[in-house]
Amino acid sequence: MSDDDLDDLIHLADPPGTSGHVVALRVLKRPDPGSVFLDCEFVVSTETVTGRFPVGVSSFDLDRWEEALDSLARHRFVSWLNSGRTVELRIKPLSPSTIGVSICDDPSSQVTVGQPMSPTAGWIEDHRARLVKARQVFAG
Repeated sequence: MSDDDLDDLIHLADPPGTSGHVVALRVLKRPDPGSVFLDCEFVVSTETVTGRFPVGVSSFDLDRWEEALDSLARHRFVSWLNSGRTVELRIKPLSPSTIGVSICDDPSSQVTVGQPMSPTAGWIEDHRARLVKARQVFAG
């Protein structure tokens, strides 16, 4: 598998023809041998804001993301990567078809971008599959 085969660990987007909001966590490259982090970046795009936030994701973080997906499946608020070392992702269910998504860069720029989103049906299952692929990339 080449770096061209890398996929977003997270890809939340409104349906085509709507606002065009996107929040993604892109895996930038395969980890170097012995590395404990995947090099990633959050990409946020709204009508008025576009931003990129670098982040290193560890295997521990991937385990916490799996727990977050379990909580989201139960319609619960989640805060992921909330250790204070990096950008934090917050997702809050607002209605059956809408979530509030925030990216908080408190450790560096202190910028927070939040937006309501209406991801497509099955988005949690899609993210479970993305998690499996990210773990495979991490394992080499």
